[in-house]
Order: sequence, then C-alpha cells, then structure tokens
Amino acid sequence: MTTRNQLPGTIYMNDIVNNITRIRERISKACRDNGRDPGEVKLLLATKTVPPERIKTALQAGHTLIAENKIQELKEKYEALKEIPHTNHFIGHLQTNKVKDLLKYDVSCLQSLDRLELAEKLHQRLLAGHKTLEVLIQVNTSGEESKFGISPDQAGTLVKQVAQLETLKIKGLMTIGLFSADTEQVRKCFRLLKKIQQEILALKVPGVEMQELSMGMSGDLETAIAEGATMVRVGTAIFGQRSTPDSYYWNENAK
Repeated sequence: MTTRNQLPGTIYMNDIVNNITRIRERISKACRDNGRDPGEVKLLLATKTVPPERIKTALQAGHTLIAENKIQELKEKYEALKEIPHTNHFIGHLQTNKVKDLLKYDVSCLQSLDRLELAEKLHQRLLAGHKTLEVLIQVNTSGEESKFGISPDQAGTLVKQVAQLETLKIKGLMTIGLFSADTEQVRKCFRLLKKIQQEILALKVPGVEMQELSMGMSGDLETAIAEGATMVRVGTAIFGQRSTPDSYYWNENAK
C-alpha cells in the first residue's frame, strides 16, 4: 500500500524484508505442490542496479546469498558490503578481460561459464593465486541469439573440457528461460536443462558435480521449481522494478 509521501513503485526497507518472506513462501508452496523439500531450493537475490543500502537490509535480515550481473556494479558495491558476511555469485556475461576483476572481489561462484576460452583464462589466474572457483555451466535453452550460454548439444563437451582444469569446480548448470507469458514455452527451457543435467551425470566425468540447477526468476520460479531448480534468482519481486528491463542484462548485444 502506498503511503501519502511514498511514490508509486517505491520499495522501502521494511518492504524488502516482507518481500523476501513472501518469496520464501512462494518457494515453499511450489516445493510442497511438487513433492519437494523446500530446503532443496536456495533463494539468490539478484542485486543488479540495487543500491548497497537496500542490499544491506536483506543481508542484515539474514539473507546472505546475492549475485551481480556486471563487474562494474560488483566493484562499486564491494566496499559498502564487505563487512557484512555474505556469499556473492556472479550471474552475468563475463568478458575475458574482466577475469582479474572478478577474482579480486570475493566471488565464490561464477554461474555463467559458457565457453572454453573463458575457462582457460580463469584457470590461469586461479593457478597463479593458488585458488579455486566454483562454476556453473550456462546453457542457452531458449535458442535465442540474444542470450549467452553454450548450446544444449555442446554442453557435455564443454563440461568435459572444463573438468580438465583443476582450479574450476563444476557444481551444476544455469539457464535463463524464455522471457514469455506462455508458461509451457518457459517450462520447455527448464525441462531441457534438467535433461542435460541427467545426460552429463550419465557421462560420469571425474570431479564434476551436477547438484545445482540455477533457473527461474521472479515471474517463473514456480515453474522452475516444478522442473527441478535448486536455486532461483529473484530481484524485482524483492527490490522493486528496475529502470532498465531484464532483457538488457541478458542481451548479447547490450553494452
């Protein structure tokens, strides 16, 4: 409800905590409806364009898994957030010339690994620093040219190649579903990722884990959970609408 002094669409600090509660309730209901344990599904807060003060509200309320899409935002918010314990993932497209920056700012998991060139650059940097990094392989399950991600038929090959790089720990797969109001078309994307997960498990690649399926956002998390998601990425339903549409952040042609 909008108060007398509140602009329409404004999200205040108390709203953020309440919104997290509502999303958790949606996750729990979706799990119950599909015979799943709610403890199997993690809520990741997508914090793109969200000011540090709002992110702090979520962190101080006990929700500590967050993710950025752009290296610049990761850098800008780092100092403001570093004193509050949290886990930071990176879910945006990563250019090879930004690898150094990614590793500088305490990212624990790169969810958008989609090509061998990037894996090799990461490996070189990690070797030099005697570090390892958890990764998810991003798969383009919608077939849209504007989306990043390895093609479904090449996902198994990329997993086998990345598995040779001992600094990178493959934990599962990530996808960005079709931006559509047609639930069944979106469902096909999530179902395909689950199918690819099972195919990769059958390969029994040494050192490769496939427990994580990162898929589903504010508008389609129930569908994702029904199809096996273990992590849903929610931003707008918690922090409010952004001035820039989601498609900007996932578009291969965006600068």
